Amino acid sequence: MSNDESDEHIIEHSAAPLIEHLAELRTRLIYSVLAFVVAMLLCFSFARPLLFFLLEPTAKILLSYGQAPDFTTFAAQENFFVYFRISVLMGFGLSFPIIAFQLWRFVAPGLYKNEQGAFLPFIIASPLLFLAGASFAHYVVSPLAMNFFIGFSDFGTDGTKVAIEGTQRAVFVPRVTDVLDLTLKFIFAFGLCFQLPVLLTLLGMGGIVSSQSLRDMRKYAVVGILVLAAIVTPPDVITQVILFVVVYMLYEVSIWLVRMVEKKRDKRLAEDGYFDNDQDDE
Repeated sequence: MSNDESDEHIIEHSAAPLIEHLAELRTRLIYSVLAFVVAMLLCFSFARPLLFFLLEPTAKILLSYGQAPDFTTFAAQENFFVYFRISVLMGFGLSFPIIAFQLWRFVAPGLYKNEQGAFLPFIIASPLLFLAGASFAHYVVSPLAMNFFIGFSDFGTDGTKVAIEGTQRAVFVPRVTDVLDLTLKFIFAFGLCFQLPVLLTLLGMGGIVSSQSLRDMRKYAVVGILVLAAIVTPPDVITQVILFVVVYMLYEVSIWLVRMVEKKRDKRLAEDGYFDNDQDDE
């Protein structure tokens, strides 16, 4: 076999696995897109009750002030785009487990068996933690924030609250898009914050961070969490304190999880003979 024929054989042999990987990636992407489209259409058929569910905290606050929980729209197409936006966001959330499973099926063949067992729990835990954060935002944070903001408003439907003397009043008229924007902001902010244990534990598995470095960074973490609380929450001390306490607890849980990862890694290395007995005793 000549050198040219040998080079062509090597190129064809190396190109074959690449083509197989691309075909596998295409299949996983098709399944993911189909899952998202089906979930989005399903959520669009229930977009109206989903909208009422998201507006429920604000509606309860309005009722507590004696105001009818009527939300307005100012354009003919506004309701359609609100429903479409809800169906896209909720559809992605509903289809995320399937999308994560397809991602797992794509990367799993390239991992060792112990790596597969290590990453799979995080793929399962990530949507559950996001759901926990979103629920916390909907049932705890949104009512507190809405009560804070609406408390500065005037109401004019039945005259139960008029803060401005005379005939001029700044009457509060709740708009669907405005309330939905603020509600979704809280849901996604807290959902992402609840991903902190997953992120730091994966970084610990990769050796990028250690439990000791996370302990040493506590004071900087406190400052960062305080800044985060000031950005994603309204200027309400109670809401900011709640976010700070929750995120800091997640940070401490992350330190413990990273420490567990390090212990398992050290034990595996000791079994493989990388550590001697003296090092183990230390």
